[in-house]
Amino acid sequence: MEFEAKHYKIYKPFGMLSQFHSNAPKEKHKKQFLGALYDFPEGVMPVGRLDEKSEGLLLLTTDGELSYQINNSGVEKEYLAQLDGSISIEAIDRLCKGVTIGFNGKTYTTKPCEAKILRHAPKLPAASNKLRIGRHRPSSWISIILTEGKFRQVRKMTAAVGFPTLRLVRNRVGNIHLNEMSPGQIESIHIDIDQI
Repeated sequence: MEFEAKHYKIYKPFGMLSQFHSNAPKEKHKKQFLGALYDFPEGVMPVGRLDEKSEGLLLLTTDGELSYQINNSGVEKEYLAQLDGSISIEAIDRLCKGVTIGFNGKTYTTKPCEAKILRHAPKLPAASNKLRIGRHRPSSWISIILTEGKFRQVRKMTAAVGFPTLRLVRNRVGNIHLNEMSPGQIESIHIDIDQI
């Protein structure tokens, strides 16, 4: 009998870890895990991760080969980032060309990417009240498209050009979009690696 993989897209909420459980006793009761959202089938795994303070599109699959291909074949990932301050064109140019960030105790220069200033705030669910988004300071929104995914990369990149990230939402992986999902929402989907 042929194995039929299962795939899901979810809107990972702010404050939730991109894992199903923890073996650390201190984390079990203090942290939120993906397993609280749904009774996922055995063998399901996240395709990449979003850190605890990031939200948005997270793909899950029972197909390890598919997960590996998406993570290692340069598939585009688009993020919407609300930044502290009104970002300049010069800073956007620096992001596009690549900036030096810290990674695993060393410095790393990011690959060239696409970044642009958004004229209007994107239509998204309300931000968590745990986010410290100042009401009296200006902020700006950008779209940034990466083909790599180092730990906390977008946050490190925007900080490197002087505009720390306040809110970070992954909007797209390849041709799979967040669309108008709500935090915690789950959809069963079909993924064809040749079309992503």
